[in-house]
Amino acid sequence: MLRIALEKTRTGSTITLEGRLVGPWVPEFQKYWETLRGSEEYENIQVNLKGVTSIDERGKALLRQIHQQNGTLIASGCLTKAIVEEVTAEQNVTRDRPRFANGSGKKVP
Repeated sequence: MLRIALEKTRTGSTITLEGRLVGPWVPEFQKYWETLRGSEEYENIQVNLKGVTSIDERGKALLRQIHQQNGTLIASGCLTKAIVEEVTAEQNVTRDRPRFANGSGKKVP
């Protein structure tokens, strides 16, 4: 089960997810995201993952796509923080300088 709630403010919109971003719920959320993103009235969209209990590979791929389309991913807890770091890492790494654990171009001892 996946619950999707939308809150619109003056500065943007927040989609709050609760439950599991797995299996049949991934394409359902993808449709919702694409519809919202395609609407002219919605900008600065945040996806709040604080209530998500599990995410499969297709869910990760969708979160990667949302990040690439300038959506902001909000996470708390070990699971969602680790997944957000994983799916956003590709865009945060430059070709010339790898990103290390501290976010800099220097190795951490």
